[in-house]
Amino acid sequence: MTPTDAFETHTDRYEEWFDHHEPTYKSEVKALDEFVNTSAFGLEVGVGTARFAAPFDIDVGIDPAVEMLRHAVDRGVMAVRGVAEDLPFRADVFDVVLNVTTICFVDDIRRTLEETARVLANGGRAVFGYIDRESEFGRHYLDIKDQNPFYQDATFVSTDGLLDVLEDLGYDDIETVQTVFGSPGEHDEIDEPSPGYGEGSFVALSARAPT
Repeated sequence: MTPTDAFETHTDRYEEWFDHHEPTYKSEVKALDEFVNTSAFGLEVGVGTARFAAPFDIDVGIDPAVEMLRHAVDRGVMAVRGVAEDLPFRADVFDVVLNVTTICFVDDIRRTLEETARVLANGGRAVFGYIDRESEFGRHYLDIKDQNPFYQDATFVSTDGLLDVLEDLGYDDIETVQTVFGSPGEHDEIDEPSPGYGEGSFVALSARAPT
């Protein structure tokens, strides 16, 4: 089973996660809100069901899973089928490219970041949201990876590792905030984001694309 197969087959289960883990979801949205300009022309890569695109009025979403895209359309996002490593858009189009819990599912992180930079306009921002593999949630997800259809093919990233690739490609003006403090199964309050990374399990990262 490929990562796309899991999301095609278990779309309802994916949707239910947000309803059953509302404090975690809302904490993540608050962290991303530090960086996403809702008035900018935006793309979400790996839009899924638009649980993150919709709150930020992201205009366009791309995803390889058709069933996910149906939900994205229902949430008001223009849906395009495709993959992160080969974005079907011309260069210098978007002001912001959002990538939330997607970087761990791409086949080629470096190529994904190159494509993100290509479609961003001059001065555009790439905004990432992800579970840091070195965090409490990250270690938990690694432990249960083989038992979860979504995580079986995931490659979780560390913030240090992602920073290395971003900086190597010429991204700069990088900022991070963190949220989701506490243990899996016990996170029942909406957290305020705090600067940096290394304590919260979810990291929001904003970087200016290379010109």
